[in-house]
Amino acid sequence: MIRKHTRRAVKAAFCVSFGVAIVLGGLAAAALSAPAAKPAVKLGTKNFTEQYVLGQLYKQALEAKGFKVDYHESIGPTEITDKALTSGQIDVYPEYLGTLLSVVFHRTSVPKSPTVALAQARKLDAKRGLVLFTPTPFYDTDAIGVPGALAKQYHLRTIADLKRVPGLSICGFPEFRTRYAGLVGLRKAYGITKAEFVPLAGISVYAALAAKRCKVGDVFSTDPQLAPPSKYTVLADPKEIFSERSQTVVPEVRAKVAAALGPAFRTTLDAVSAKLTLAAMIAMNKAVAIDKKSPADVAAAFLKANGLA
Repeated sequence: MIRKHTRRAVKAAFCVSFGVAIVLGGLAAAALSAPAAKPAVKLGTKNFTEQYVLGQLYKQALEAKGFKVDYHESIGPTEITDKALTSGQIDVYPEYLGTLLSVVFHRTSVPKSPTVALAQARKLDAKRGLVLFTPTPFYDTDAIGVPGALAKQYHLRTIADLKRVPGLSICGFPEFRTRYAGLVGLRKAYGITKAEFVPLAGISVYAALAAKRCKVGDVFSTDPQLAPPSKYTVLADPKEIFSERSQTVVPEVRAKVAAALGPAFRTTLDAVSAKLTLAAMIAMNKAVAIDKKSPADVAAAFLKANGLA
């Protein structure tokens, strides 16, 4: 399902030297200054564009408040990054709330309410010695994207309609094969059992679709390629195998580290999260994925414009 945003929201953006529009959320420098003697915080990210942007946003905001950051980018999917967190290889990373519940805690049904989902996840994480900070306003979910021509040819509107497509092939990250919010859910909830899976390696889902390596793909709802007008159709998910509004981003942190770093650490991350609207995140993803700007430069411009660096 594509999440709506208006041109008016994008026109509210600020212009940075490299010519990218990023939506302002208003100026607010709420974080406290960090004591100089604090230990370095080990910040990690998962392995795709939006995570690189998020990682740089949190990293640079912390550094602006005097924290030393040991940055680990592109660790891997949740299955790998979560192990890095629980083993102490990293101290914090931005996670998607619905993914945390479904992938880490194996919930096949994620609460529609972000508030309920957050309370559930916090309770489960507390048992692991982890804490969840304040979620972002934007949410990002997996979805099934189809080239417009294919959707028109086979009258595709919902995921269930994929059974009409002969020689169905689906491309996505390797973990899509084993997740309920993936092939497992497509099979169990929609009865889609005859589909070839094409794991992505060194190529984007949109490049794979354009090259006809697969017919449909696992996309993210904040992908700039899906913003209207788009060449792709996102299929409706009436069985709700992909959590939607529960897929807000939440910094997940080792509790002992959060306590050691003090309240300024959380205040700094929460101040960044509060500014991450849907329009802002799509604009920053576009700057990196399509306009080929560096995540570091895009994050720096956003933080400066919002008084966070």
